[in-house]
Amino acid sequence: MHVLFLAAEAEPFVKIGGLADVAGALPVAIHQISRTFREANKIDIRMALPFHYAIKQNGFLPKFLGEFLVKKGELNLNCQVYHSTKDGVPVYFIDGLPLNGKTTVYSRNSEDDGDKFIFFSLAALQLAEVLEWPVHILHTNDWHTAPAIAALKTHHKSSRFLSSTKALHTLHNLPFMGKDNEKTLAEYGLLPNEDSNLPNWARHVPLPLGLSYADKIIVVSPNYASEIMTEVYGCGLEGFLRERKHIIGGILNGIDTAIWDPNTDPFITHKFTEKSIEKRRFNKRFLLHRYNLPEIQDAPLLILISRMDQQKGIDIALQSLLECEALPWQAILLGSGDPLIENLARDLEKKYPQRVRTFIEFNTPLAHQLYAGGDILMMPSRFEPCGLTQMIAMRYGCIPLATSTGGLKNTIIPVGDDYDSGTGFLFEQPNPSHFSATLKQAIKTYQDPDQWRQIQVNAMQTDFSWSKSALKYIHEYMALLAINE
Repeated sequence: MHVLFLAAEAEPFVKIGGLADVAGALPVAIHQISRTFREANKIDIRMALPFHYAIKQNGFLPKFLGEFLVKKGELNLNCQVYHSTKDGVPVYFIDGLPLNGKTTVYSRNSEDDGDKFIFFSLAALQLAEVLEWPVHILHTNDWHTAPAIAALKTHHKSSRFLSSTKALHTLHNLPFMGKDNEKTLAEYGLLPNEDSNLPNWARHVPLPLGLSYADKIIVVSPNYASEIMTEVYGCGLEGFLRERKHIIGGILNGIDTAIWDPNTDPFITHKFTEKSIEKRRFNKRFLLHRYNLPEIQDAPLLILISRMDQQKGIDIALQSLLECEALPWQAILLGSGDPLIENLARDLEKKYPQRVRTFIEFNTPLAHQLYAGGDILMMPSRFEPCGLTQMIAMRYGCIPLATSTGGLKNTIIPVGDDYDSGTGFLFEQPNPSHFSATLKQAIKTYQDPDQWRQIQVNAMQTDFSWSKSALKYIHEYMALLAINE
């Protein structure tokens, strides 16, 4: 089976958000699992990425493979292809005029991004011809690569390498659709889909256009797969998605358990497992001493590691901490994003200089240290398609306090009267009053060491590795091609 996997970013080559974690790990997991299959069912999965400036800047030098032309209106744009590998998976880097001079992976200019990613999507399809490699499954991710599905189904019907290709799209975040690119799509020959179930506005938007042609749509959690069919989360596409519900499924993302391992993590001062969880206290002590916070026996260290924007509900957590001033807690906040929310985080430290530290930055070592030393992860998202942060935190025995939405609901077992199975604390409504009430419950539970330790062990024993999810994707591939195991 030949699978072409397209993404806008992937670890370790370039990382902006969670998509890079997924794209960097999922193809490798699929490749590794398929090595155990009988020869006829082995999977030759290959990845294609834009050759971003950020990748070139790091001094990465893949092997030049060749070049070809991509048609844009009356123009023929030169496309260069480079080749490398990642853990046995071939990786192709696509370059050309629409990518040249673009110093950021994503920009605030929708037309620039549209030109870049539509060019990439169409060029990636031509790899099949260049490599003389029939593609059985085209696996795309988010709006950046959705145009490849539309091009596959409309421009390559007679191609001997693409005419039988099935298209699977992974939907990571519905609100990001690639809007304002009707003109660019038309320049590349991608016309609106006349599907009557699509709203008129969506027929010339990259993500809905791709979804309308997809053979299978995978959403990054079962709960979010249901949520996007409602008016609250459907972004105007809920009716269209309900009509296509027979091809929509949910598969949770995983985490790279080699990178996120408290027993081997090079960034933390004291390694530990669920069997030596008492060593975590030294990591907490390290954080408190390093950032000049006092040690308080019954006060949990709350952490926040997040992009600071409305979706993530950071303002909810900050307001709640103000309302919970009388409770024992300390907090370290890490992230960047919306300047208004960044300032709210800074203001919290100014108000509570003996309780709060705020870091407006992207800091990988500190993130690892917070997971290893923090007691409670705050994750009050207004919506969360899957979420990786709560999975990482649980692997480190840091207990999530999160909204019961999207993938958070699928990955966190709420603590109730029975502490034998709970892995975190969930609240129903993303608002300060619900957050505050649940924080009070979490702090009370924290103050019972035996109960808290049991919750930590439960969390650390939860399997969030990619192996289960990758196998589910393989089953989806086989179903599309009607292959029996």
